[in-house]
Amino acid sequence: MPAHSDTPIEELPPTLGRLRDAWRARKPDRTQRGDDLARLRAALRSRLDEMAAAIAADFGHRSVHESLVADGLTVLSEIDHLRANLRRWAKPRRVGAGWRLWPARAEVRMEPVGVVGVISPWNYPVNLALIPLATAIAAGNHVYLKPSELTPRTAEFLRALLAEVFPPGRVAVALGGSDTGAAFAALPFDHLVFTGSTAVGRKVMAAAAANLTPLTLELGGKSPAIVCADFPLEQAAARLATGKWFNGGQTCIAPDYVLVDAARRDALVEALRREVRARYAGDGAASDYTRIINSAHAARLQGYLDDAARRGLTTVALAELDGDRLLAPTVVLDPPDDAALMQEEIFGPILPVLGYATLDEAIAFVAARDRPLALYPFSRDRRCVERILDGVLAGGVTVNDTLLHFGANALPFGGIGASGMGAYHGRAGFDAMSKALPILWQRRLAASDLLKPPYARIDRIVRWLVR
Repeated sequence: MPAHSDTPIEELPPTLGRLRDAWRARKPDRTQRGDDLARLRAALRSRLDEMAAAIAADFGHRSVHESLVADGLTVLSEIDHLRANLRRWAKPRRVGAGWRLWPARAEVRMEPVGVVGVISPWNYPVNLALIPLATAIAAGNHVYLKPSELTPRTAEFLRALLAEVFPPGRVAVALGGSDTGAAFAALPFDHLVFTGSTAVGRKVMAAAAANLTPLTLELGGKSPAIVCADFPLEQAAARLATGKWFNGGQTCIAPDYVLVDAARRDALVEALRREVRARYAGDGAASDYTRIINSAHAARLQGYLDDAARRGLTTVALAELDGDRLLAPTVVLDPPDDAALMQEEIFGPILPVLGYATLDEAIAFVAARDRPLALYPFSRDRRCVERILDGVLAGGVTVNDTLLHFGANALPFGGIGASGMGAYHGRAGFDAMSKALPILWQRRLAASDLLKPPYARIDRIVRWLVR
């Protein structure tokens, strides 16, 4: 892997200028977009092992299978979906002009906007870089990508991969730290996609405001799971364990806390313990458990546990795992609102489990907080699920499971309020990175030719139109 080298900040504006000039000189037609997506898919498919090795090196260790699924399969699947639907989405749509404008006709064309900036995070460093990039390409744009500095080997992998697929005037990659990221966000893009924390998202939005840059903000927050009294605990535990401890809990839509009927709280913890032991106990099992990305994040997570200990909260380590930046799956019981791990998105393998007396109490608990990026109701009673959906508005929902709505290509993915703005994936992303251009075609002879003074001539017609 080549040595990591930052992009000088002064190179950012001229690179954006070159991308924009190239786009204006030759906007990608539908054939070009399809070819670009096909070559990107083939290049990534042939380098999946290299991708997984780069991600593992950045994390210290990450399960190869988790990388293949989360950063390989998701991107390949999304590209397939884009290619399958590109012709239909790009086709102009006839719409009614309304009888008052007869005989005019109207249509809407989906036009590319220009150059799309993408700022991607470290937790799924290929997935969250290439899905918005591929979507922007499908919509006919050029792309400037800024990967996370916390995964430098993967960033270099992305730069090499994209240089192999695209000419430099179509896709460019900027590498660097927070200063580079701040300067990148302030560039006058035609659209900007940012995935990351809510705190940084506020800064990105402020930087983009100076240029009135349209934004898609994919942020985070505390995504809850609500386990209703009718749902089997063993199945709930299995699906919660996958959602929470996949990628070591470093997932923006991971269950951040679980609400369960109080009488079954301890039984759920025991079911979670059995799941974790089956997955990560024994010689070599920890090879499937992803490390915390760096020492700073490991210290942050340990700080949550230290705060819980000072408060006398019950903390249950569900497995015994030793190693550098290896934090075992851990449950904390009934933390109060002012506990550190209830104040911020956890983004790690710590799971608060809270008991509730009634379902209405659980719904009110979630609804009183910022709107989450994801919501996970668990119930086989449709009425209970509908009560939860009616009481809590979230960015996205998977019922009776976790994470999976992200992988449904036809579903828009995005948050609301503190958890984000706008959406992408599939048609939602294509539309977000396009301009829906309305066009009214007037005929050679039209009633509008009469709309001129003296208006007394057409008084009856005007009054008839506004009746």
